[in-house]
Amino acid sequence: MPLIIPANTLSAAGYEVANSCRFNDDDNAYLSRSQVSGDATKFTYSGWFKRGLLSDAQDFLDIYDDNSNRFGFFWSSDDHIDMYNKTGGSTTFQKITTAKFRDVSAWYHVVISADSSLSTAEDRVKLYVNGVRITSFGTNTNISQDASFSIHTSDDTLRVGAYGTSGSHYDGYMAEVVWIDGTAYAQTDFGEFDSDSPTIWKPKDVSGLTFGTNGFYLDFEDSSNLGNDANGGTDLTEVNLAATDQSSDTPTLNYPTFNPLIKGNVATTLSEGNLKGVFGSGWSWLPATFGVQNGKWYWEAKVSATNDANLFIGITTEDQDWDDATPYDEAGTILYFADGRKSVDGTDTESHFASYTTNDIIGVALDLDSGTRTITFYKNNSVTPASSSAVTITSNFTGKFIMPVFVGNSSSAAANWELNFGSPPYANTSDAADANGYGAFEFAPPSGYIALNSKNLAEEG
Repeated sequence: MPLIIPANTLSAAGYEVANSCRFNDDDNAYLSRSQVSGDATKFTYSGWFKRGLLSDAQDFLDIYDDNSNRFGFFWSSDDHIDMYNKTGGSTTFQKITTAKFRDVSAWYHVVISADSSLSTAEDRVKLYVNGVRITSFGTNTNISQDASFSIHTSDDTLRVGAYGTSGSHYDGYMAEVVWIDGTAYAQTDFGEFDSDSPTIWKPKDVSGLTFGTNGFYLDFEDSSNLGNDANGGTDLTEVNLAATDQSSDTPTLNYPTFNPLIKGNVATTLSEGNLKGVFGSGWSWLPATFGVQNGKWYWEAKVSATNDANLFIGITTEDQDWDDATPYDEAGTILYFADGRKSVDGTDTESHFASYTTNDIIGVALDLDSGTRTITFYKNNSVTPASSSAVTITSNFTGKFIMPVFVGNSSSAAANWELNFGSPPYANTSDAADANGYGAFEFAPPSGYIALNSKNLAEEG
């Protein structure tokens, strides 16, 4: 079942993170910078992550001289966190968590605080996730006291989002990425538990910390220079990143995406932070990572490729049978097909809507607050059909979470959808926000409808 209210995302006050960077592993995207001499026995790393691709090795950060001398940490291919150091070909330190991290709807905060001078071996490298120290490791090799990490030789290259010279590229979102040289800070220097919701871990302003010789702070607020060191040091070089990779999906303003944990009848290839879906030949479909029971919500979806009349978009319920080979004929579905058909609970009405094709943008306005709950579709900002726009949400949705995106394709051809809940993976010609100031839509949401994100859910959902 999809996660309904993501963790660590509902804080309504405090320090706000404006932007993240969206990494797409198929683009081989990363940031890099050469290292200079510094303290190799103490460092701190802090970063916020929202996962895209699962079950694939992906590097957070890597410092690489050669295969025998390197330091790094990454999501392993089985979704653990793996941290390691090699010096002279020997693995001098490695910790692999027993816990797996597979939540694609929420943000993780990861802190590594390292000080090899400490007398207690287990304390020389501390790992924290969402403010809680991780102490259970399947592999647990501690670095020797006063030993150096392989992070500061003259020809080392530091990479954010890739391993070595290539490979293990990160997939998903990063925010507030901090590297501290020469100081082992505590996790509480980067985050704190919310005073009103003490189980929610949220970011803190890091601008007052001491970053050291090789330290940097990536806030991703300059779309023309995503490698900008906001601490004022040498910028990191961008590789295969573009202005459209700047995102407003952050630890303090979380947006839905496609949910890769739900598997339809035919596999779907996701990219662009799980906002682009390539639906293969065969009936396939996916929901979003958020579900709702009340509120008035607006989102958009762009048809990035299709020649299939059976491409569809709509809503469904949380208890949809995702293994069903024919989702279009299910109770608890309302669908808008590319050829203009309307389908409600499996019953089709031919030529009800305007047809759509490549590059059309479909707007969806979901009203769960009025006496008669409805869903209204727009094609390129024109309501469809003009004479009878709203589709009544049937009793098959009563008492159930409605999954706000239910998109898919049939057996005749491959097709692509790109989602925009307010942080699009493509460039708009205009960026229209909702009445609360959230979102970047091609077309302004209808009056009273707002973007589906954690802030609006906390305040109005």
